[in-house]
Parts: sequence; C-alpha cells; structure tokens
Amino acid sequence: MSRIAQKFLALKQQGRRALIPYITAGDPEPWTTVRLMHALVKSGADILELGVPFSDPMADGPVIQRASERALKHKISLTQVLAMVREFRDKDNNTPVVLMGYLNPIEAMGYERFAREAAAAGVDGALTVDLPPEEADSFRAALKSQGLDTIFLLAPTSPIERIKLIARAASGFIYYVSLRGVTGAANLDVREVAAKLKEIRKHTKLPLGVGFGIGSPETAAQVAEFADAVIVGSAVVKRMEDMMAVPEKILTEVPFFIARLREAMDRTAQTPASSATGASR
Repeated sequence: MSRIAQKFLALKQQGRRALIPYITAGDPEPWTTVRLMHALVKSGADILELGVPFSDPMADGPVIQRASERALKHKISLTQVLAMVREFRDKDNNTPVVLMGYLNPIEAMGYERFAREAAAAGVDGALTVDLPPEEADSFRAALKSQGLDTIFLLAPTSPIERIKLIARAASGFIYYVSLRGVTGAANLDVREVAAKLKEIRKHTKLPLGVGFGIGSPETAAQVAEFADAVIVGSAVVKRMEDMMAVPEKILTEVPFFIARLREAMDRTAQTPASSATGASR
C-alpha cells in the first residue's frame, strides 16, 4: 500500500479529512522550502503538494504564476525539487509528497528516469496538469513500476465518460477542480461541488480531493463535510508572497494559517465523507 493510500486509510479510521497545502519549490527562496514543508506538517498538513516551477503554468492564476517566476529566478529545476524532497525525507518518512507541475520538465528527463529518481527521493505521486489520461499510458506505467501514484484532475465540466476514464487511470486520489478557470479564482459554490462529488463517487472508490477557491477556514470546513481532502494553494502562496521580504516570517505565519484550517476541518461532522454525500463507495 502506497504512503498516500495509507494516509487516507488512517484518516478515514479517525473520521478526519486530509489537508493538502500547495507550495512552489524554491519560492520565495530555496532555503525556505524544506523548512516550510516540515512546519506545515507540524501544523496539521497530511499530504504536501510541491509545485515544480515552470515557465508557462497555463492552469495557474497570477499568484502561483508569480511563485513560479520567483523560483525560476533561483534556477530551481526538477532535479533540485527532487533534492528538496530527499532532504525532507531525512526527517520525515511518513508524510506523502505529491509533485504538481507540467509535462515538459518530466519529458526532458525521461519518464523512466523521472520515476526512478522521484521514487528514490521519496516522492509518492505526480500530477501533471497538461497530460490527459488518453496520452498517459507510458507515464502511468513508469510511475507504477516504481510504486508511485498518478493523480488526475476532474472539472465541473467533465462528462460522465471522462469521469469513468479518469477513475480507471488514476491512483492515490482524484483532484477535483471545484471552479471553472485557473487557480486563485473565487466564488466557490459548495452545494454544486458536493453534488458533483456525489456523482463521481458512483464511479470510483478513490479518495476525492477538492481544490481551487478554498481560502478560509470556513470554506475548508464546508468542503471537509463531503470531500476526502481539502487542497489549498493560492491562499497559501499569496500569504508567502505578502511576507517574502521577511522569509523567516513565512515559516511561522503560513503554518499558523494551516493550523486554523486544520482546526476548522476537525470541527466538522465526523461521519465518513461518503455518508455526508449520501453516496456509496
């Protein structure tokens, strides 16, 4: 059983939901990344989503785009991101780490080499936002050979046939994009998201994580009532951006924000997520 599967199983047994914060590796300074990863876990993060900086992050809004730009100014490459994960694993061998990014850096490295080096570094899964499942067989096979999960996105506009396709292709968990648009968008319709997850659950037993548009403890708590994981990206990165003139402050203030999210989520009903939506799993 993968580290991701183990984490979700343990949380289900506790009646809790996963909290998954996103940060971009190397932002705002390379030395902050691993220290912040540890601080996020200590504050209640269950899984870490580590962004691989990319020059054309088409799915990301301006907040995360700027984070990539800052990291690229430090020449943070995929190899350096893997080194950061390896350093993180020196002190934490339990918290799952998922790389999120775009296909180009992985293709440049080669699928097989990427899978080997990612596994050796301690990565648990990868989400490549511009790789559709129809074209992912070789990538999935390379990751599977090293025990890594391949995570895919579903959107509000995803038809049933695509839901079924991704349900067959994905492992670890499925990332549901709760909004139409890019990261950092607003106006999350919680009822609409709950209804969509209820439909998706008819086709998969994988945990469902919800991201995009979650920026407050109140919204995190609402989403935690029906999702298996709450994914928070732009709200985290924006706080980092606001404090980047004093990077040391990031290591205390951002974990404090995560702790508030964790506290709010843990106050939600302790029934299993499937019961909260009325769906069978």
